[in-house]
Amino acid sequence: MNPQIEKLYRIAEQPTRTILGLMSGTSLDGLDMALCRFSGQGLETKCELIHFDSVPFSTEFKESIREVFAKEHIHFPSLSTLNVQIARTHAAIILDTLARWGVKPAEVDALASHGQTVMHRPDRTGGLPNSTLQIGDGDHLAHLTGIITLSDFRQKHLAAGGEGAPLAMFGDYFLFTKPEEERILLNIGGIGNFTYLPANQDPQDILVTDTGPGNTLIDAWVRAHYPGKSYDEDSQIARSGKVHPEFLKALLALPFFQESFPKSTGPEYFNIGRISEIAPAGISPEDSIATLTYFTAESIALAIQHYTGLEDGQVYVSGGGARNPLMMKYLQTLLPGFTIQDSEVLGIESAAKEAILFALLANETLTDPNPAPDRRLGDSPWMTMGKISLPN
Repeated sequence: MNPQIEKLYRIAEQPTRTILGLMSGTSLDGLDMALCRFSGQGLETKCELIHFDSVPFSTEFKESIREVFAKEHIHFPSLSTLNVQIARTHAAIILDTLARWGVKPAEVDALASHGQTVMHRPDRTGGLPNSTLQIGDGDHLAHLTGIITLSDFRQKHLAAGGEGAPLAMFGDYFLFTKPEEERILLNIGGIGNFTYLPANQDPQDILVTDTGPGNTLIDAWVRAHYPGKSYDEDSQIARSGKVHPEFLKALLALPFFQESFPKSTGPEYFNIGRISEIAPAGISPEDSIATLTYFTAESIALAIQHYTGLEDGQVYVSGGGARNPLMMKYLQTLLPGFTIQDSEVLGIESAAKEAILFALLANETLTDPNPAPDRRLGDSPWMTMGKISLPN
């Protein structure tokens, strides 16, 4: 037997597994790394966060990704090179971070790499298959770090009839469902999404969907109009402007918001080019960002109200949007019956949540004893995900 296959078998049989989850989102802030210790699987999963860090990317590296990110026409050789370059960059960050933590690569059972999304393309016309593309090759990561790597998680979800996103419901259901409490786990990253966890804990009743933009439009507008800034820190710009009613109405009239739930989206749809076409002539950057901030909050609130039908409950917020105080204020105003809190009250650092999710998905792939093809979490296919790359 290949010794790496034998090692993989031993890891799956261990009472606990140490897995490093990796996440690089559409905001391109950097590489989030969550070193987790898992025991059990499914609803019996126990997760201990050992270390978490987020290492920012260089400006040059981010710009190289933006050259191909969510664009209809790209320089294909650049995409091919980036697939390797991203993996090499991530591997170097991983090894440096493990050294800082005092953790040897041999002490990590597996890497769980989301990769870098460069295209997300669900198709609701029925004419084409849903597709999504994450680059940063798993074989390179495994070889360069010496750690067994699981990667490219979203493709199995597509193959089983899903849209490849959002995947947060697996971590939300396994780690955060609570009897007799109606919970909504809201993540506001580049895109907004939530998981509704019913008080009865029935997996058939779970609801999960993208809501529309999270931070992506606000961040893009800031970068375009405020050189040297990449986001609206503490909502300072939005607070200096006013919400423009006509602009807000045009944003909420976009076709995405007329489509039925569940659905997924990305910067391919919500981008500065599309939004600039409907922005009123002469609108100031401050008023634009103020409007986009309110729009993001309202699109989230409308999705929660219309898809779940709830008038009250608990909303736990993670992602960069949780640190936007004006957006949080708007959400509480728009959802008066709900208690809105940072997801850190659940015992997991909100910034680490998505990296933990992919570590959890890897744990499921290694340990799930019954990956039946017809299982569902609400409207989503429920299967094990991730391609396995061996170091040698």
